Amino acid sequence: MVVAGIAGGGGGWADMRSLSFQVITGRWFGMFASYQVMSAAGATYTFGLYSGTIKSTLGYDQTTLNLLSFFKDLGANLGVISGLINEVTPPWMVLSTGATLNFFGYFMIWLAVSLKIAMPKVWQMCLYICIGANFQSFANIGALVTCVKNFPESRGVVLGVLMGYVGLSGAIITQLYHAFFGNYNDPKALILLIACLPAAISFAFLWTIRIRKVIRRRRRQENELKALYKFLYISLALAGFLMIMIIVEKQLTFQQSDYGGIAAVVLLMLFLPLPVAVIPEEFKLWKIGQQVLTEPPPSQLKIIITGDSNTQICSSPLPPESAPPPSPATSSQSEASCSSNVFSRLPERGDDHTIRQALFSLDMLVLFFVAIWGIGGTLTAIDNLGQIGTSLGYPQKSLSTLISLVSIWNYLGRVTTGFGSEMVLHKYKFPRPLILTLILLLACVGHLLIAFNIKNGLYFASIIIGYCAGAQWSVLFTVISEIFGLKYLPRLYSLGALASPIGAYVLNVRVAGYLYDKEAKRQMAGLGDDNNDLNCSGVECFKLAFIIITAATLLSSLVSLILVIRTREFYNGDIYKKFREQDATAAETEMVPTCPSPAAG
Repeated sequence: MVVAGIAGGGGGWADMRSLSFQVITGRWFGMFASYQVMSAAGATYTFGLYSGTIKSTLGYDQTTLNLLSFFKDLGANLGVISGLINEVTPPWMVLSTGATLNFFGYFMIWLAVSLKIAMPKVWQMCLYICIGANFQSFANIGALVTCVKNFPESRGVVLGVLMGYVGLSGAIITQLYHAFFGNYNDPKALILLIACLPAAISFAFLWTIRIRKVIRRRRRQENELKALYKFLYISLALAGFLMIMIIVEKQLTFQQSDYGGIAAVVLLMLFLPLPVAVIPEEFKLWKIGQQVLTEPPPSQLKIIITGDSNTQICSSPLPPESAPPPSPATSSQSEASCSSNVFSRLPERGDDHTIRQALFSLDMLVLFFVAIWGIGGTLTAIDNLGQIGTSLGYPQKSLSTLISLVSIWNYLGRVTTGFGSEMVLHKYKFPRPLILTLILLLACVGHLLIAFNIKNGLYFASIIIGYCAGAQWSVLFTVISEIFGLKYLPRLYSLGALASPIGAYVLNVRVAGYLYDKEAKRQMAGLGDDNNDLNCSGVECFKLAFIIITAATLLSSLVSLILVIRTREFYNGDIYKKFREQDATAAETEMVPTCPSPAAG
């Protein structure tokens, strides 16, 4: 229909070139490009597939392996560097830097486990995986935050869709791995794929991801939501397809050509938003631009001013000159004033907070606590999923199924909470922090399923923990953007993400890793086994650790109620009122003419 519309206009190739330029440079194509980048940004969730290879090849115990996992989580959530780079450079520089780090870090890990270089020390491996995993932070800042700024009134939906693809990327990468390298026999090849694929996608799309001026229109949000729902429906179809393939793969034995067909369908669905949502939306904007060019509005707006003694006609060119921006000195003075008053007066919720103001806010401290012990617990479960499955006697094929289940339900958690929380907030004023509390309570169920090893319980635990992990991130960052504003969102985003690895270090390394090795040594001593490899079998390997993790998650859910109580009035109001006021101000500015004084005649 788009091509027919162009042909009907009579412009021929000139119109086609104009439309192509409109599509590639438009914010909807930027959304599509970010969509592709995020679909490969969650490679950290596949750690359970190759962690056993690292452990056996390099001779690590569980505590050392969990230390490596902690640095992976630290790298994925360490957004300070990417946030600082984003402050002084455009998004394409942020993405290109992240892609370079991703390739270097994972390529060095691949060289190490393939024994192509001398065996690195533990601190070197920790550094490599931290550098490689840091790409996820660069993708979040460069792509996701950029889209939030391009769609400010639909931020919950945008966060849900794009962050959902971070979760789904684990299942996508797993299917591509099987298509490229066959069945489950070479986890080393998976590491090489993780090194190359995200970097290649980022370099392919980085020039199209940039912050664009939003056209202020009365029904903009309704139109945005309709198009964003198309992204949602396609992503749900992709998740459903992957879920069906996981079930079928568990029952049947596939050849590499079969996996190739599955991968082709996955790639087709990844590019489907381009003709379904992106091109139609940009075509509408292109047609508006063409109408302005072919049928220009009157060059001047005449205003008749009637006074007691005379009548005056004045005119003003459209559009008027915009007001001059504030001087750097004024901006710096305002910033200094905010910093000096950080303790005496905080901005209202929803207004832009400086970093200091946010850090000294009780709201942010509660969110930090929740991220440390709530999200830290789910990260511990995901990172140890491969070792948990092995200790409970699950075959290697089932481990791949578990990782894919976590990935798909991670996506569903991010998407459903992104769209669902936006819906219940608008219709029922249901506060987002309360949704976060409910998610943390649900995560406790998943941890208990692991602790007590109910029959086939690990499959259900993978679903629950994957869903909760995705939902937690989606709600957490939406709440941060709503309470503390958009001006410093990249750095606030980074600070919020940095909290979770702290809890992961305590729960993963000091609790799960330590208790696993302790139980493994007890089992080896009972068998009289002098083997240096610490391998534990049975439910006791992780039972006590996940009881402790359940208690920590339950405590974080109770603490989150503080934020629910403190923000109930904020969420009962209109949290997007400021953006509508900005729209009205911009519209009034475009219509106000400049007239000479009546006395001038």
